Amino acid sequence: MHEDILTNRQRKIARYAKAMAHPVRMYILELLSRQACCYSGDLADILPIARSTLSQHLSELKEAGLIQGEIHPPKIKYCINREHFDEARALMREFYDL
Repeated sequence: MHEDILTNRQRKIARYAKAMAHPVRMYILELLSRQACCYSGDLADILPIARSTLSQHLSELKEAGLIQGEIHPPKIKYCINREHFDEARALMREFYDL
């Protein structure tokens, strides 16, 4: 496929959708959207997955810009990145309204 036919909007939607394409990541986003922030250790206590797997899910969401993390040794506090979260919401709405 020719990359020159893809718009920046299409690329952004695909990136956000890829990051949200796992039920654990959706759980994390829903949890963080209902509260201010959460520590990774608290997520590890809630979710029945290995810490390394949780770390991979958090990394995917962070790389997509949907969440952000602050290091508070020895913990990491994660919050929704409101700017990108709102952008993802708007782009998805626009897409579904086509």
